[in-house]
Amino acid sequence: MGIEIEKKYRLTREQQARLLLRLAEVKATPHGKEFEENTLYSGGTLDPQTEVLRVRRKGDGAVLTYKRRFASSSSIKHNREEETAVENPEALAGILDALGYRPALVYEKRRATWQVGEAEVVLDELPFGLYLEIEGDEQMIMEVEQLLGLADVEAELSTYPELARLYGEQRGDLIKARFQMRLPQS
Repeated sequence: MGIEIEKKYRLTREQQARLLLRLAEVKATPHGKEFEENTLYSGGTLDPQTEVLRVRRKGDGAVLTYKRRFASSSSIKHNREEETAVENPEALAGILDALGYRPALVYEKRRATWQVGEAEVVLDELPFGLYLEIEGDEQMIMEVEQLLGLADVEAELSTYPELARLYGEQRGDLIKARFQMRLPQS
């Protein structure tokens, strides 16, 4: 069983700019940028308060993830996380449908990733805000938090699915949080 340990922060544009400068100053190793579409499913025995079954599409590939959040009042969260690559996301959607799972929530994300020491640092832009996550063991998270000067940055205790439910648009049984298409200026 895999355990994910992370701390999430809500950022302003000003905090994002400071963070990007600080990542360069500490010589964080960039690992690229990507666009993701995340589809969360409901049904079966999933407890929507603590469990997630997600298909994350990025580029030509996809990843199926099961997550279960452990109860905690700490801003550092511990989750059971099991993931596997998916060769054919359309076939997987058919399998999940046949098993009684239905898409319940879709949210998009733009993600940039860095390595800082033993921790992974990700800057996420979602249709409803900017967020930073530090993933590693608890000691490393606290060290990277200090190194990046995040003492005054608000911790975000809600998950992305919780935030997408709050800020997304309800369409039938599906909630969507997507970036708006911008038409080119003529």
